[in-house]
Amino acid sequence: MSRNLIVAANWKLNKGPADATAFLDAFVPKVEAFAGSAEIVIAAPFVTIPSVVAQLAGNSRIAVAAQNCSEQESGAFTGEVSAAMLKEVGAQYIITGHSERRSIYGESDATINAKNKAILAQGLKPIFCIGETLEEREGGKLESVLRTQITDGLKDIDSLENIVIAYEPVWAIGTGVTATAEQAQDTQQFVRSVIAELYNQETADAVQIQYGGSVKPGNAGELLGQQDIDGALVGGAALEADSFFGILENSAQ
Repeated sequence: MSRNLIVAANWKLNKGPADATAFLDAFVPKVEAFAGSAEIVIAAPFVTIPSVVAQLAGNSRIAVAAQNCSEQESGAFTGEVSAAMLKEVGAQYIITGHSERRSIYGESDATINAKNKAILAQGLKPIFCIGETLEEREGGKLESVLRTQITDGLKDIDSLENIVIAYEPVWAIGTGVTATAEQAQDTQQFVRSVIAELYNQETADAVQIQYGGSVKPGNAGELLGQQDIDGALVGGAALEADSFFGILENSAQ
């Protein structure tokens, strides 16, 4: 089954409004001349989202994402931002379950599940991240870890029509180490098989599954050319317009 590629930039704790404007000034003209069909997403820090949305007004090629949200709708939760607020300022996607949220901020599968539901309730799309540590991979726990993250993160969610899954081996994020194309394909195929077990084969065939973990222009073509890899969630290489566009260019080959 043919699935559209979705290539997303995760800027993490980088780029205030001024830096984002400079990036888009360089990036948008390249995209306008780009013949590829990949969906493009920019995940900006909360304070940068409104300016990115304003600069992309009328641009149907590039969507805007938030990097996180609260599972709560409103109330006494100082420092939190709800999915409804992010919808109001123009976000279309929200990243959930990123390894940095899991490991640094202690987010559980149950919390991530609640966030996925809150996002879907607002008509937005989660980019739902899963992935194993090097210790878990070397200890033979890859499949059990991913199965638990998928099963618990998607608990009581009936449809995956508006969910993107991003498989990110934790040991390859920001390290410069990348899973081989064969390793990534094998794991993404396993993820799709779990979706088939939880839902059905039709759902598994349709859901977009990105790869993340030191994706850069030089390896994007091979990685994104794999049968079960439907795009990339890009960190460091998405901070420069030329680098991020290079990934898009190579994904189309």
